[in-house]
Amino acid sequence: MAFHLIDLEQWDRKEYYEHYAKKVRCGYSMTVHLDISTLANERLYPAMLWLLTDTVNEHQAFRYTNSSGQVGFFDDMHPSYTIFNHENKNFSVIWTEFHQEYNIFLSNYEKDVAQYSCSRTLAPKSEKPANTFDVSMIPWVPFSSMNLNLYDGADYLSPIFTMGQIFKENGRTRLPLAIQVHHAVCDGYHVGMFLQSLQEKLFYWKK
Repeated sequence: MAFHLIDLEQWDRKEYYEHYAKKVRCGYSMTVHLDISTLANERLYPAMLWLLTDTVNEHQAFRYTNSSGQVGFFDDMHPSYTIFNHENKNFSVIWTEFHQEYNIFLSNYEKDVAQYSCSRTLAPKSEKPANTFDVSMIPWVPFSSMNLNLYDGADYLSPIFTMGQIFKENGRTRLPLAIQVHHAVCDGYHVGMFLQSLQEKLFYWKK
C-alpha cells in the first residue's frame, strides 16, 4: 500500500487542484445505467464491488486522497461497502481486501458478510486501511439521478459509488450507478474513461 505525495509545484494539475480545492470547492455526481446483462448468473453485489475496484485501480484520478493536509494517491484501493441488517433495517460498513482473482475476492467477501451481517454497529470490522473507497447500494429504487451532500467534506477526494435497483430495458439488464467525485482531482474526462473501462469489463465478463 504505497502512498505517493504530490509535489504541487511540479504537478501539471496544480492550477485545477487549487481552484477546485480552495477557491471554488466543487464536487459533482453523475448517474449512468450500466449494461450488466453478462452478470445474469453472478451474485451482483460482490461482482460489482470487484469490477469497480479493478477499474479504480487502473485510473489514478480515482485513487487520490488527503493525508495530513497533503494530496497524494495510493497504488491500489480496496472496497469499503455497506451491508444490510434485515432484522433491524440498519446497515453496517465493512471492507474486503481486493484480490485480482475474482474467486479469491468472492471467498473473502463471503466470509466478511457472514461474520458481520448481523452486526448492529456502523463499522464492526476493525483495522480499516486508509486506501479504501466507499460503495453502497439502494436495491429498492431504480433511480435515474443520485446526489450525496458532503457537508464539510470539501477535502474528501476519494470517489463514492452508489448502485440502485436493476431494471430491464430493450431486452438488456441495466443497473443505475451514481458516481460522486471531487473536481479538484477528477474531471468529466476521467469519469468518461473510467466508465468506458468499466462497461468494457462488463461486456467481456468471464469470456
